[in-house]
Amino acid sequence: MPLRLIFMGTPDFSVPTLLELVAHGHEIAAVYTRAPKPGGRRGLQLQPTPVEEAARKLGVPVLTPKTLKSQEALDEFKAFGADAAVVVAYGMILPQVILDAPKLGCYNLHASLLPRWRGAAPINRAIMAGDAESGVMVMKMDVGLDTGDVAMAERLAITDNMTALDLHDRLARLGADLMVRAMAALDRGGLQLKKQSEDGVTYAAKIDKAEARIDWSKPAHAVLRHIHGLSPFPGAWAELENARVKILRCELAKGSGEPGAVLDEQLTIACGEGAIRILELQREGKGRMQAADFLRGATVKPPMRLS
Repeated sequence: MPLRLIFMGTPDFSVPTLLELVAHGHEIAAVYTRAPKPGGRRGLQLQPTPVEEAARKLGVPVLTPKTLKSQEALDEFKAFGADAAVVVAYGMILPQVILDAPKLGCYNLHASLLPRWRGAAPINRAIMAGDAESGVMVMKMDVGLDTGDVAMAERLAITDNMTALDLHDRLARLGADLMVRAMAALDRGGLQLKKQSEDGVTYAAKIDKAEARIDWSKPAHAVLRHIHGLSPFPGAWAELENARVKILRCELAKGSGEPGAVLDEQLTIACGEGAIRILELQREGKGRMQAADFLRGATVKPPMRLS
């Protein structure tokens, strides 16, 4: 029998899981997401979240409460009579009374190999730290920050050509499949839970824009992972001829020189050790472009520098 579920999520990452749960016959009693925010060209239109847009197309009731801590919010949540809640990047803390409301519990899809990278930005931090792999995990939620018992996991290698967006999209698809399998096991009464290890705990702090400036004194591999971990948002940046340029994709290259020095006319830039070659970038106020297109309209050659 399909489960009656409450789905709680907000960004693009959450949408594949919602769609897969529906496709596999589960009944979505309601969708909880964050309230629309001003956006659009002039910043005046209220923009619904990607999850709200998907839920509206499915004809599912959508709720955007400012808090879940009131008695009114609890009563409303309980009234849906859900067997379980599925939470994917919702962005709001669930109090214990909400966690206890569904008879089978609340289950979170998290984009890391817990206990590594608990917190807000696991995808970015895994790439920036030079991790060899990432993954997704389904855990039964408790009141801690991503500390719940783990039910199921899938691993995924991180390659040096992966940006945060690349990894985000692959984990979103992988996670949707994993959550569907977890809910099937929960329905059968066969979902096994295992406590997280206390060893290897790290926290994925929210990305601060102050981190985005590139430090060319670091080794080339660290620079590459920094760039890819922040691509496309907020975008790692450097200054070229007193203008800010975001670097969105690069590769390791041969060469050496003073950190930040332009080594040739193909956008090879020296790092503290080794060099990178810029493949995709974005000038301030412009759209993203391939390096070859950028070089057709700009001359970048030695002895120029990026700072």
